[in-house]
Amino acid sequence: MSALKRLPLKSRAAQGTLMALRAVCGAGLAYTIGRALHTEQAFWAAITAIAVTQHDYSDTLSQSRDQLIGAFAGGVGGFAAATLGHENIVVYLVAVAIVIIACWCLNVGTAARLAGITTTIVLLVPAHGPVWDVALFRVAQVALGMVCALPVGWLFEYAERRWLLA
Repeated sequence: MSALKRLPLKSRAAQGTLMALRAVCGAGLAYTIGRALHTEQAFWAAITAIAVTQHDYSDTLSQSRDQLIGAFAGGVGGFAAATLGHENIVVYLVAVAIVIIACWCLNVGTAARLAGITTTIVLLVPAHGPVWDVALFRVAQVALGMVCALPVGWLFEYAERRWLLA
């Protein structure tokens, strides 16, 4: 059982509040920047910022790496599959399987499910414009969410060490 689960309710609520603040700050920053850059779907950057935010900065860094690798692999796989016929369910399912297997073969199995998710988004979420544009913007939005979550996570960890644990 993890140390956080053994904490009393008041301590868990405090930790949950800090975690919520990290996620909200990262997501708010990512969404605001995405909107300022006039991306049509800035919410993907906010979702990514929340998804990679972890209690420890090193875990946030690791999740961010996996998210970026997964988004890149899924973007490439989704783009390739879309050129073969994105309306075809068999093409979609094979594409998801291929990106997952490719991640495992390249020794980044932790990014495999994220690659499958990105492939699904590229192929199944309605979007306007050329397919390469959809894949590229998805990877860019993931990168934006990650880039926003990392400094927020670092600042929170720094503040916790400096003021809460001192």
